[in-house]
Amino acid sequence: MILGEFAKYLQQHNEELMMRKTTTLKLLHEWLRFAIMKNPKNHIDKILHKEILFCENQNGDYLFLGKSDSGRVLVSALIEFAKSYTNFMNSKWFEITEKSFHKTKS
Repeated sequence: MILGEFAKYLQQHNEELMMRKTTTLKLLHEWLRFAIMKNPKNHIDKILHKEILFCENQNGDYLFLGKSDSGRVLVSALIEFAKSYTNFMNSKWFEITEKSFHKTKS
């Protein structure tokens, strides 16, 4: 459920990822920050509020921590999903680049 919502958010930023303007981990932080800073309106927001702690200092540096064991598992799963999505996008980029290279050689 939560990974699905994050996946939708990543898909909305596919072009930026393909152009290397951002990374999936940056998008994860952006998505979590937005979800935690707003009032929870659905079950996903409520779970994120309950399980993940958002800390920010005066310099704008921030981090996310799991409030419980299940929160730590959730944060870890989101990070691993972001990394796997990066690998997926890299393989797509390589495939497109390789096809383009072979077309110009022909």
